[in-house]
Amino acid sequence: MIKIAVLGCGRIGQMHARNVNNHPDTSLAAVYDTNKEFGERIANELNVPLINDDKKIFEDNNIDAILIASPTATHIEFIEKSVASNKPVYCEKPIDLNISKVNECAKRLQGNTVPIHLGFNRRFDPGHVATRDAMISGEIGDLHQVIITSRDPGLPSMEYYKEAGGLLRDMTIHDFDIARFMLQEDPVKVFAIANALEEPKLKSELNDFDTVMVIMETKSGKQCHINNSRSSKYGYDQRIELVGNKGMVLSDNKKINNVKKYSANGENTSTVEHFFLERYHDAFMNGLTSFAACIENKTIPDVGFEDGRKALLLAEAAYESLKNHQMVNVNYD
Repeated sequence: MIKIAVLGCGRIGQMHARNVNNHPDTSLAAVYDTNKEFGERIANELNVPLINDDKKIFEDNNIDAILIASPTATHIEFIEKSVASNKPVYCEKPIDLNISKVNECAKRLQGNTVPIHLGFNRRFDPGHVATRDAMISGEIGDLHQVIITSRDPGLPSMEYYKEAGGLLRDMTIHDFDIARFMLQEDPVKVFAIANALEEPKLKSELNDFDTVMVIMETKSGKQCHINNSRSSKYGYDQRIELVGNKGMVLSDNKKINNVKKYSANGENTSTVEHFFLERYHDAFMNGLTSFAACIENKTIPDVGFEDGRKALLLAEAAYESLKNHQMVNVNYD
């Protein structure tokens, strides 16, 4: 059992703490949060120590690994402390909101062999994985297009928007990563359009958006279309289409159940899962399995620091496209 300490006990941290506690390959060694209420709530629920000094976490030889679910501004600090203490680290996305800070961190980490696993959980969703496997096996021939639909069921609070760092860095960053995963190539051109169609105040007061479309192209000419909405009234809409010269494969929405009802009003089917905690539960657990395996087998993480850096670079290119109203070439240096 790999003993993991979870840093950060907000919504995502509580989920990770429960997953670590319930996973067959891991155990929850401790939790940490500067917010005493959040920390005590999950520590009491799972009967684990609450540590209020992160230094004690990194110095504790009984803790094998670190899971970072704290505010984004602390991610780089905790990644570097984890590496310095020789503890493998699982870090939630994004690495930071500032690409310059991420690049500087990457330079400091050159030569590092401590595993750094990035929390791009969608790579581990069974449906997405099966879709990619079908494409790699040649079932759809040569891949031409990737279409990613990713829509939240409702707007978060204005307070959330103020801290999130922008829709493209907070929400679309998952889609930038899964696009790279499916394309098996880095996009080299990005074009984006965005607006605040559901809540105009987002644009006028925060210069942020609730609706976005992104078009990307790889060096070989493969195309990707990402469409996001913060306000999908029918549920958490998550679909990926891979289109090739011999066919198409689709990772579809996960529904609450498979019930279909028929009446004079026609056919009525089950609704899609409400939000990411339900929709991607298996993906989060599979991501933990992958993290534990890379520690146990001393292998490179399936999704690492450089994947996080490249996803953020694509977000920055999309913001540049929004600003200049034109296609942007992506520089990965």
